[in-house]
Amino acid sequence: MALSLDDIRFLFERHGAIAYSGEPVTQLQHALQSGALAQEAGADDTLVAAAFLHDLGHLLNLQGESPTERGIDDRHQYFALPFLRPVMPASVLEPIRLHVDAKRYLCAVDAGYRERLSADSIRSLALQGGIFDDDEARVFAGLPFAQDAIRLRRWDDRAKDANQSTPGLEHFLDVIERVMGAKAST
Repeated sequence: MALSLDDIRFLFERHGAIAYSGEPVTQLQHALQSGALAQEAGADDTLVAAAFLHDLGHLLNLQGESPTERGIDDRHQYFALPFLRPVMPASVLEPIRLHVDAKRYLCAVDAGYRERLSADSIRSLALQGGIFDDDEARVFAGLPFAQDAIRLRRWDDRAKDANQSTPGLEHFLDVIERVMGAKAST
């Protein structure tokens, strides 16, 4: 079953107020900030859509607030993909799928990256397989869309400011609608 634009709106309206894993923002605020950071960086619509939707799996597979505190990896990076695949191109799906591995990669190649992670991101890192070794990092870096996933990951890490102002939900739903329209016309 594919998610429609109305389904995505419903998920954010219904579950967007859930706290974002021990951070000072909600799921919706985190999505809005991620999308806004992507737009500020000049990303195209597909990467903006990926940034906005990257944690949609949390809203589809509700595990409560901070599931990592209970030792749960909800595998959110995969959960939304079957629902988005019929309506989104690979340029949206792959950065979403790879954004967790991008964290594992950045921990391996950026000496100070892990120290800048929040407590929840550090807990989830362990649940998600830990820091890549050199071979895993090399393989990841060579994947299509790895660079987009790394950009998304950096926006993801910054999108946790309780006082950040952003465009609203409808703004990003318009972006998603454009991407869905472009996918439908191919």
